[in-house]
Amino acid sequence: MRNIKLIIEYDGTRYQGWQRLGDSDKTIQGKLEKIVSQLTGETIELIGSGRTDAGTHARGQVANFKTNCNKSLEEMHHFFLTYLPKDIVVTSIDEVPERFHARYNAVSKQYSYYVRHAELPSAFDRNYHFYVAEPLDWEAMTEACLRLTGAHDFLGFSALKKSKKSTVRTIESIEMEKEEAMIRFVFRGDGFLYKMVRIMMGTILAVGKGEMTVNQIDDIFQAKIRQAAGETVPAQGLFLDGVFYEKN
Repeated sequence: MRNIKLIIEYDGTRYQGWQRLGDSDKTIQGKLEKIVSQLTGETIELIGSGRTDAGTHARGQVANFKTNCNKSLEEMHHFFLTYLPKDIVVTSIDEVPERFHARYNAVSKQYSYYVRHAELPSAFDRNYHFYVAEPLDWEAMTEACLRLTGAHDFLGFSALKKSKKSTVRTIESIEMEKEEAMIRFVFRGDGFLYKMVRIMMGTILAVGKGEMTVNQIDDIFQAKIRQAAGETVPAQGLFLDGVFYEKN
């Protein structure tokens, strides 16, 4: 039995997220599983590193599948490039040890969120950023990013109704980069709860607009109540940059 690892880039605009649903043609996982099954002649379950929401994009989603197919990696890659829709691209394919698991072996992930901060929105890039016209306090947002780093219970920054599992996560860093009208917020951590990046981003922007104070972030950690945090910003500004593993 072979274990095949894929790195995948996709534009999530027209999909209902990563996870396979009843109508699999509307999800990334569903599209990929259909093509992999055609390639191998087997019923394939694709294991992703994690879910991405409807409208979220990826530059470095990781997935793996197991197969008895004897086609070469080059043949497999060519098949993907030929038959996948143009908004889903397998950028890398490797054969990995049998025990590799795209989700369970991941040690950290990096997401980017793009905010267009300008007088006017863009007609061309509307599916790839969140537009904000209001003034933003850079220093306040920098402090908000620092308050959100470290190990915390992020239940108040998630859309989870409840969880039997731990909601403690460690955010290694949140960095801000500005180039002309675009601000890129880069989140790196050991894991992220449901809609956590989008809610943290909404909270950072609320601090930048003066709608919240930096000290309220500590209150949200203590209260563990979703309603205390900022808005859930739209998915289209969010990109999964990469998933990181220790050596297999």
